[in-house]
Amino acid sequence: MRFAKYHGLGNDYIVLDPADVGRDLTPKEIRQICHRNYGVGSDGILLGPLRSATCDVGVRIFNPDGSEAEKSGNGLRIFSRWLHDTGRVRAEEFTVETAGGRVRVRIQEGGRLVTVDMGEVSFDSRRIPVAGPPREVLREELEVGGRTLSYCAATVGNPHCVILCDEVSEKEARELGPLIEVEPRFPNRTNVQFMKVLDRSNIRIEIWERGAGYTLASGSSSSAAAAVARRLGLCDSPIAVHMPGGHLDIAIADDWRITMTGPVAKCCEGAISDDVFEQPA
Repeated sequence: MRFAKYHGLGNDYIVLDPADVGRDLTPKEIRQICHRNYGVGSDGILLGPLRSATCDVGVRIFNPDGSEAEKSGNGLRIFSRWLHDTGRVRAEEFTVETAGGRVRVRIQEGGRLVTVDMGEVSFDSRRIPVAGPPREVLREELEVGGRTLSYCAATVGNPHCVILCDEVSEKEARELGPLIEVEPRFPNRTNVQFMKVLDRSNIRIEIWERGAGYTLASGSSSSAAAAVARRLGLCDSPIAVHMPGGHLDIAIADDWRITMTGPVAKCCEGAISDDVFEQPA
């Protein structure tokens, strides 16, 4: 089974072509491939290109716990560069269908920089979803781990909970992230961002990703956090989102459409041995 591995600011994905895989992967097999000791190791799997009735290509995105994700900003940049690198798509601009909606991508600098139109952000509790009456989920309170936190929720095709912080740390993300991810008010679980506003053009976040855990960077998390900062009047567009892995540039239009620009780097390519699937994961 051939694979390629890329990363976007340290958020790494394995790309698999369905033609090489030849079958549907089980959640256990996905966990084994993504395992950093027993497999290749990654923050997820991108399966494509798939046929699409509405876009140039389609992709399925899997978390390392075996669950399927609706959308991933870093994943989409990685998948787009892989399509460009392998000649499967030759145009510099094209569209990709995801479970979280249609996106448009633009290849720059030979694929080392990719811009993704992430679609429209929404704070509507029904679309995210968040339990309770219909509303925009802004500056609400959440009690978790013995603390009362102020949060906002948003969707860019997948759910996000943005915690408003005076300071952010990896320790806090690792401690509180897994508790917030499965908090009952989020029926589909949620990605979690701990956000500090630095100034009108810069924010810093630490990330706990649904189905993946602590993550160095995330495109959809950056998009959601930047949108929350603008919606609360704390920042203007564009916004640089700083993460442990680096920064992404997020532009937010007046109609709340999000455009994300960031780097992609190729790590390696090779073949996955059948022995991988005989290991525990």
